[in-house]
Amino acid sequence: MKCDITYKRGTPTRPAYVPATFRGLCKVFPQPLPDGREPRFLGYQESWVYNNNIMLLAEKSRQVGWTWASAYGLARRHARKDYTTDTWGSSRDDLQAKLAVKDCKSFSHVLNAGAKDLGQLVLDDKGNSAHVLSFANSTKYYSLSSNPDAQAGKRGNRVSDEFALNKDNRTLYGIMEPGITWGGFLWEFSTHRGSGNYFNRQLIEARELGNPKRWQVYRVTLKDALDCGFLYKLQKALPLDDPRQLMDEAQYFDFVKDKAADLETFLQEYMCQPADDAAAFIAYDIYDGSIGSYAETNLTLSQLAQCQGDLYLGIDIGRTTDLTCFWTIEKYAGIHLTRSVITMQNAKFAAQEKVFYDLMALPNMRRACIDQTGIGRQFAERGEDKYGHRCEGVNFTTSTKEEMAYPIKAGLEDKTFKVPPDPKIEADFRSIRKVYTSSGNVRFAGERTTNGHADRFWAAGLSLRAGCKPNIVNFPPVPGKDRRSQARRARRQEIAERRRRNAS
Repeated sequence: MKCDITYKRGTPTRPAYVPATFRGLCKVFPQPLPDGREPRFLGYQESWVYNNNIMLLAEKSRQVGWTWASAYGLARRHARKDYTTDTWGSSRDDLQAKLAVKDCKSFSHVLNAGAKDLGQLVLDDKGNSAHVLSFANSTKYYSLSSNPDAQAGKRGNRVSDEFALNKDNRTLYGIMEPGITWGGFLWEFSTHRGSGNYFNRQLIEARELGNPKRWQVYRVTLKDALDCGFLYKLQKALPLDDPRQLMDEAQYFDFVKDKAADLETFLQEYMCQPADDAAAFIAYDIYDGSIGSYAETNLTLSQLAQCQGDLYLGIDIGRTTDLTCFWTIEKYAGIHLTRSVITMQNAKFAAQEKVFYDLMALPNMRRACIDQTGIGRQFAERGEDKYGHRCEGVNFTTSTKEEMAYPIKAGLEDKTFKVPPDPKIEADFRSIRKVYTSSGNVRFAGERTTNGHADRFWAAGLSLRAGCKPNIVNFPPVPGKDRRSQARRARRQEIAERRRRNAS
């Protein structure tokens, strides 16, 4: 069985349906309909919407209109008077579930399907809920978040949007598939989320292992979408003064590639090439399990001052190409919670030091570890002079990088280290590779990109290093001694105190 679906490409000639007011500089337009009108859907969307196969599987680029087209496909089926099958949709979060219902409702009005939005309804005694759309023929579309348990025991069509992003997609498929036994279809579509998940396994199985589940498989990269006239549709929707109006397909492709966090992210999110989990030091499933909320990980100075736990700061120093990153964690009840991540690029050292001094002035800020490799040495020395034992300069060597990298991974694995929901931070963490030298030693390397040089990762490691040190009391100053002498005295007292505790 042939797995991958082919579809009509766009035409490089300007069709008659293009309005005279169109100002975009795209070169490829969607294929016109037989009567010359502009098609509602691009080639790959039309192929998906009108495919009546029971099992459809698609790996796709981000933001190429797949969810929107799928909403039409559902509305089209539920508009039939003789249709009797409910649909259960799974989205990556509650917001996407709500938007899916909104799109389906819009198409239902076009198709005169008599759809009525019933809002969010509780489905069972476990508290699982869904956004529900009811049609004139009494069928319903239930749009759920990604919780697999909410799908259990339900019969009817199954639609899983961003399937790979579900934290337990194997379980989700195992619950969804039996639901179509008494009629219905199963649609799965997603961008990739690493190579070590069930979504990627399904694609390999369909293409290379005989396709036992009898999927019909789609693969639509950003380039495929542009070849079908995607940029025309985009430029029609954008304001006339949007810079993307002046781009052709090749320029838009480079624009998207250049603004991606890094090459691995671009290839995965837009070109259907899953990231290699085996090569990355931090796997996606480990990272995903430790993502906190944005509100909890983007605190202001005044909010940081109100944190109940002790604060610790890690600073990775950069100047032009690399970033300077200030990573603040709160140590509370055995958990290291990221509370603030501040990045600066091409900023003067005076401006960087001001941010440093503001953070160190917080009443609950206990310690800071600073990258003193290269240009960071003077920064670290000035910090030690000003704050003494509360500030530690760290040379980035093979051993110190190892000492910082493994606590990050361990904290993510046991969920004692919470990170922000930021794609650039994720890209930094994913860029770290564990490399073995010819002599058998381990070296941690990160790819240098426009996003930096894994600066956020190392700042996080420095903050954890600062938090692992014991809290030290502020010793009273000794008259007649300079700050450096006081810092040495404080360190000697720290060592003596540690020896005393060990002896007891």
